Amino acid sequence: MGTDPESAPASAEQGDSRIPSRPSSSNDPSDVEKLGRCRPAIFKNTWVEVGFCVSVLGSMMLAEFLVSGFSVLLPVLIEDTGIDPNQKTWPISVFSLVTGSLLLPFGRLVDIYGGFPVYIGGISWLMIWSLIAGFSRNLPMILATRALQGVGAAAFMPAGTTLLGTTYRPGPRKNIVFSLYGGCAPLGFYSGILIAGLCGQFLYWGWFFWIASILLAALCILTFLCIPREFKHGDLSSMDWLGCITILSSLSLITYSITDSSHVEGEWASPQILVTFILGVIILGAFIYIEGWVAKDPLLPFSLFSIKYLGPLFIALFFAYGSFGIYLFYASFYIETILEVQPLLAAVWFTPLAVGGMIIAVVGGATLHKLPGTVLLLFSGAGFTVCSLLFALIPEHPNYWAWVFPAMVCTTIGIDISFNVSGIFITSNVPKDQQGLAGACINGLVLLGISFFLGWADFAVGSRSHDGQGESYKVAFWFAAACGGVVILVVLAFVRIGRAKSELTVEEKTGAQEPTSHENQRDQSELIN
Repeated sequence: MGTDPESAPASAEQGDSRIPSRPSSSNDPSDVEKLGRCRPAIFKNTWVEVGFCVSVLGSMMLAEFLVSGFSVLLPVLIEDTGIDPNQKTWPISVFSLVTGSLLLPFGRLVDIYGGFPVYIGGISWLMIWSLIAGFSRNLPMILATRALQGVGAAAFMPAGTTLLGTTYRPGPRKNIVFSLYGGCAPLGFYSGILIAGLCGQFLYWGWFFWIASILLAALCILTFLCIPREFKHGDLSSMDWLGCITILSSLSLITYSITDSSHVEGEWASPQILVTFILGVIILGAFIYIEGWVAKDPLLPFSLFSIKYLGPLFIALFFAYGSFGIYLFYASFYIETILEVQPLLAAVWFTPLAVGGMIIAVVGGATLHKLPGTVLLLFSGAGFTVCSLLFALIPEHPNYWAWVFPAMVCTTIGIDISFNVSGIFITSNVPKDQQGLAGACINGLVLLGISFFLGWADFAVGSRSHDGQGESYKVAFWFAAACGGVVILVVLAFVRIGRAKSELTVEEKTGAQEPTSHENQRDQSELIN
């Protein structure tokens, strides 16, 4: 690498021009730009960086794999184990519920002990319970193994985001990695559908979980080899235990009441639903009070919302992921039950989700530093709206290329762009000691948005069941389109995010950390090599 003109000595008396001098200003734009593009010095070589990325990105794929594939596998599992089909809701939702409820506590553990121990612990835990899940023979065992799988996902998801956020500084290189991370979500979702379809049709259904366990074991090995083993000597006494109890209780009660409202006699008039919902809201209020005025080290510090535009962004993302969850759930049911498409062909119909996700990941990595985040989020909101509208208006005998294919393309535009922009924005604007919190918020919004809005969509569909199954499903698509419209309105009115360009980290901006010059980073990398 040659000497930069700006850093070259002005005369021979100042030193040998072959020795690059370090910029005198920590805010040298050219130096910051180069730092945002070069390989982090913590990696010995490119292969270690690739292994690091495969491990963290692979964990996102397998989390989505276990969510989407189980929905496809459930009919075969019910037939084999004799489970009551009316009890299918909880085996599907318990994984996401447990994961979403525990993300903040595990995010706090990441900030206390570091990303590596929580990450490897979560991957190992999920591997064990995926292996056991393949031997399930009754409903209690299925529910237990799915819930315990959710514990593992709740650990490694914020830890994985933390590892990415602390390893890569703001700039094009981070944009590419985060774009690929977001692209792995639809790829994992599609892979889960495909593998579950193959296992359900040609193999014993338990192989779906055993394949996941094998892949997780490979990630464990890769994690030991390639992820920097950084540990923090934190104090567990700083954990906000009261906040943990209240957030877990409130989210569980609220999600239960919304999810089961359409399956209980009397629906919302039933005391079982109404009392549970009110109690959940009261406990949620208690959690907010604890976080703001009681807890010394809160799980969700109010200072997080001092970041400009973060509050409106969270609202927009909550509606965005709700729209995404409704669309995916009911699109798969509509394709298989109303259009009567076989499971494997239905999986093929979802192919644009995977392919489009990887294309957007590559393109996004090259453009996120050129286009304002607000513009990209508007594209995302439009994608969520259009994909649902296409299914809401779909005719009885649709042409795949005219209706389903563009809907799938719009879906991947919506989810990939919103996840990438929000992930980069949030992790770039919180300090390193709050990266676990950032990871919990990013992933928590996805899971809780899906669970919350999917429950309301299920209630809306049930209330219109007298119109026929196909028409009742279209109510859900109209609801999802409305959620996408809310995203557009909130972003237009309240969110202003610029380009994801190379810049100083939070610590460097506040003076808590002296910026490392580009040449100094290169020197560190050479010493490690």
